Amino acid sequence: MIGVTPEFLRQMPLPNPEEGDKKARGNVLIVAGGVQVPGAALLAGTAALRAGAGRLQIATCKRNAVAIGIAIPEALVLGLPETTEGGIDPRAIEPLAPHLKQADAVLIGPGLDDEHAIDGLRSAILATLAPELPVVIDARAIKGLRPSSAHQGRIVLTPHAGEMAGLMDTERSNVEADPATIAHQAAHDFQAVVALKGARTFIASPREQPVVCREGNVGLATSGSGDVLAGTITGLLARGAPPFEAVCWGVYLHAKAGDKLSRSVGPLGFLARELLLEIPRIMGEISSV
Repeated sequence: MIGVTPEFLRQMPLPNPEEGDKKARGNVLIVAGGVQVPGAALLAGTAALRAGAGRLQIATCKRNAVAIGIAIPEALVLGLPETTEGGIDPRAIEPLAPHLKQADAVLIGPGLDDEHAIDGLRSAILATLAPELPVVIDARAIKGLRPSSAHQGRIVLTPHAGEMAGLMDTERSNVEADPATIAHQAAHDFQAVVALKGARTFIASPREQPVVCREGNVGLATSGSGDVLAGTITGLLARGAPPFEAVCWGVYLHAKAGDKLSRSVGPLGFLARELLLEIPRIMGEISSV
């Protein structure tokens, strides 16, 4: 299987806004951050900006909004109605709809843990989005997803083995035994680009040849790391990268950032937020050659 390397990525260069303004770099909408995990929205949103997106909007639980707005002053933060379990109420689709229409890429899921609310919110968002708009579905928002004729080829899924097992109605051990095959099957069943995370990350698409990223290390298995990956991919999508290319770049940037931190900080103990500053540096190094 082809490996994702700098040489491979240079064959699919990222869109360059040149002298364009921030609108030319794309508008990201992050729907994330339950009451108990507000930092997931912060990590994902910052990662989208570090990946080069021009504008950021974060939709989160109402009680999180002020704190997130102060922590990431670059963002427009929309506080939405909450469920009693601390999630975003699906009825929030009404105030959320105008922001969905302004977005160039949407991320749903980081830090949301009210499963019933997530299902309703995800369904409402997908029904509202234009079919051509790319959308990244992450974390618990993956569970309960069903194949659909809408958004074919524009959905990105970023599961770990447990989330993939739930999505494909199989055992985690089956996913871990043959991740490449499971990722390929999920890509075709859901007509989505799939990044199946693990010690190696397998990337599958309904159209492109599957690839694997062998970079990264066990230090990346830390709280918030997946939020950074999902946000990075969403930022690249907002810039105009096609889904498969955005996933390949995002996965490699995330993994290589972990490799750099394993050397400068240590093999274990670096933090997800420390990945953020490495992303634009590595992206620049690859693109400048």
